[in-house]
Amino acid sequence: MQQRHPVKHSASLYQRLNEEAQRRRKEARGTPPGIERERLLRKARQADNASQMTEWLSSRGLRAPM
Repeated sequence: MQQRHPVKHSASLYQRLNEEAQRRRKEARGTPPGIERERLLRKARQADNASQMTEWLSSRGLRAPM
């Protein structure tokens, strides 16, 4: 079994996901309407959703399900 090597990130996961979403939206603006543009926008929405979930999961107010 391979061992994983820890990676030090300079930004939090939340920040990296937000940057990814912004980058995909910027790329989509320069792409003509079509399948590729829709794919980029979908990936941007997925990154936004993931960053919101990450923020929620790391919040102090998070409570365990009953």
